[in-house]
Amino acid sequence: MQRITTLLCLILGFAQVQAADIVSSKGIGMELARDIANAAVMACRKDGYNVSAVVVDRHGLLRAALRDDLAARFTLEIAQRKANMTVMAWTDSGAFREARRDIQQELNHIDGLIVMEGGVKISAGGYNLGAVGVSGAPGGEKDAACARAALAALSERLEFAMED
Repeated sequence: MQRITTLLCLILGFAQVQAADIVSSKGIGMELARDIANAAVMACRKDGYNVSAVVVDRHGLLRAALRDDLAARFTLEIAQRKANMTVMAWTDSGAFREARRDIQQELNHIDGLIVMEGGVKISAGGYNLGAVGVSGAPGGEKDAACARAALAALSERLEFAMED
């Protein structure tokens, strides 16, 4: 009887170790990423700013990028770098900038990152999905406001998607 109990414990223990070999993750879909980028650009356009908006997933992979007609071409790269910074820190890029001025210059030298305001975390149901970065408005606080407006406009859709 003791051998059967030991064998059963070994089998159950092995099954638990094997279960960790496969990871399931929720990600942001292309359509939602596109709509967030569009909503951010439109929010800034309404205020008279020509910007670019980039959405990255939780791994910093590009999901959507949109440049308004009159936005400078460099705004796309800056928006993506802001979004990447947000994903790296898991906090809005402006909040990170304020909290960690001591390492700002070092991080700005890492390819794909920039410590500037304008990156906002995308989360739903307590799960970090990615980030949206906006660049081109006169000041990072205005970029961040457009990103937040986009997320607010799509908040029901984000929450509903997490229920699936």
